[in-house]
Amino acid sequence: MTINLLDTKDNPNLSTASGEVSVPIVSAEVQRFLAEPVNCKLFVQKATSEYRLAEILSSRKVDTGLEYYVHYTGFNKRLDEWVSINRLDFSRKIEFPTTLNHHTSTTTSKKGVIGEGKVESVSSLSEANCSNRERVVVVEKLRSNGTTSNNIQEIARVKNLNKIQMGQHEIETWYFSPYPSEYAYCDILYICEFCLLFYPSSKQLRQHRNRCELHHPPGNEIYRNKGISFFEIDGRKQKVWCRNLCLLSKLFLDHKTLHYDVDPFLFYCMTERDERGNHLIGYFSKEKESSESYNVACILTLPQYQRLGYGRLLIGFSYELSKAEGKAGSPEKPLSDLGFLSYHAYWTETIVEYLLLNSTEDTTFEEISRETAITTDDIESTLTSIGALKYYRGQKIICLGDKVVEQWERNYEKRKSRNRIIVPGKLNWKPIHFTASQLRFR
Repeated sequence: MTINLLDTKDNPNLSTASGEVSVPIVSAEVQRFLAEPVNCKLFVQKATSEYRLAEILSSRKVDTGLEYYVHYTGFNKRLDEWVSINRLDFSRKIEFPTTLNHHTSTTTSKKGVIGEGKVESVSSLSEANCSNRERVVVVEKLRSNGTTSNNIQEIARVKNLNKIQMGQHEIETWYFSPYPSEYAYCDILYICEFCLLFYPSSKQLRQHRNRCELHHPPGNEIYRNKGISFFEIDGRKQKVWCRNLCLLSKLFLDHKTLHYDVDPFLFYCMTERDERGNHLIGYFSKEKESSESYNVACILTLPQYQRLGYGRLLIGFSYELSKAEGKAGSPEKPLSDLGFLSYHAYWTETIVEYLLLNSTEDTTFEEISRETAITTDDIESTLTSIGALKYYRGQKIICLGDKVVEQWERNYEKRKSRNRIIVPGKLNWKPIHFTASQLRFR
């Protein structure tokens, strides 16, 4: 038996020195892999041509042959991708799964996953005799239906969309999002950048745009300064729009989980204004009533606007709202890897700025917290991480190093040149106080 699926162009090792093609014989190990590839580990060629150990999460047949969805060990899930069989290295040992990770929990978390459709049973995933192939069929059925499920970790292992188009931007997705099954495997999903409705073809989107009357997020504009605006949207009043926003953000947030019912949340959307309307840059959501004093439940800057200073602007605006409320706030934990880096940078710059411009010898964590709305816990952990917190005779002493000050000065000049600064005087907003009946959600 020989392998007829391999291409010598992508696998030069299959050619002899004379140029003749040497087609390897399929070993018992490779046959076993081809029969049940899911959860196996082997070396796979990345786009950079280097080989890395990867786990097979799914497989499919396409016109050109077999493809496998792989997760590179030690790399973030956003680098997961579909690869052809030609990129698999069968010359090295294949690691086969020994036991299945069964997820039998039937409890629901505080926030579930947004999805359309009924909840289907996942009991077959926890059967001891369930084969890999049966397990894949069940997961695929759950995934394609875009359903709500307790077993979201299994469903979300394979992303269901490769690209989306919003306005002038074509964006590669990072993670799974529970869009309805009829949209799940489009080459490109076309999303209206104003109302966030989605379509499988550009023609349908154009037809929609001809009749869509929305040119900004459907809420109150509470901030405007030099082309940047913030809109406040109540999840209870704009359910469809907010659900579509959550579906969109799930494509770029691995650990995002929001309940299908968005009623308990307020959404604050940052936009960039031009002659065509207000284009969504990013957003954050917060609970209407948070027992933990969180000022952010979820936060995202869309990929096309990342690394331009907008993430810091979003974080800064969330703390500006906390100042208006007269209390310190903190983002809901745990943070994603990119989220942690963004918050750590914001906390560092804000705390150092206060210490340089306003501090005295008797400055305390509580004083910094009152002025910045950052919690004392976040202040202490940030100062410790940058090496600015020292101990002297049993007391904590704040001592900023030269490198920390120099870094702050560079970042401050960059923010000024980009004009990425929140101006408190431009905020037109008062804290909303909800009655008990308004906080009773169905």
